[in-house]
Amino acid sequence: MGRFPNIAASKAKTGAQKAKIYSSYAKEIYQVAKQGGTDSNGNLALRHLIEKAKKEQVPADVIKRAIDKVNSGVDESYTKVRYEGFASGGATIMVDCLTDNVNRTVSMVRNAFTKSKAKMGVSGCVSHMYEHLSVVIVKNIGEDEVIEALLTCEVDAKEVEEENGNVSIYGDPSDLYKIKDAITSFKPNVEFLADEVTMLPCETVTLTGEDKENFDKLLTMLDDVEDVQKVYHNVNL
Repeated sequence: MGRFPNIAASKAKTGAQKAKIYSSYAKEIYQVAKQGGTDSNGNLALRHLIEKAKKEQVPADVIKRAIDKVNSGVDESYTKVRYEGFASGGATIMVDCLTDNVNRTVSMVRNAFTKSKAKMGVSGCVSHMYEHLSVVIVKNIGEDEVIEALLTCEVDAKEVEEENGNVSIYGDPSDLYKIKDAITSFKPNVEFLADEVTMLPCETVTLTGEDKENFDKLLTMLDDVEDVQKVYHNVNL
């Protein structure tokens, strides 16, 4: 789908995957509420994060407990860290984590790299090969309608493209919610297939054979690390 075919891909989630998703959102909601306040009407970042969590079918009590922690004065501290590296076949990868123990997290991420024959690099070794963008993918609306909505609301977009009946909009990271609001103001019942800030690879690669097996192993091992929030890569899956 467009320049980033994997962003809206859906897959069946196991119980373990669901538990990780719930835990990941709980930590992120806590952190955002702690920084900007627990009132979602006044904390737009929290409001949009809650909306996204609900879309991922995160239970309401998981969301409530995370916010209640802040209201009750529970003091937890999480650090955002990014690890970058290389796998065979020209693959690059970035791993974003939210952790309360950096030593534990780096050890687990490094273990995943090592056992899948990949190599961790220094900060910035991979990120310069990616664009930091907001990506919104919508259905039930045409490209011309999207462009009209953006122009009417005076929202800039770097690129708009239509493929297979879906429209992808790429913009600055800070414009994600402006793009969404512009579209919903024009067509309230539009369905969003994806809406997130991401890292988009400037070039992609296709892996085969052992390279593909090792990369799949890397993704699987990273998926088992609870502190891992997002994984970006340049591999066509």
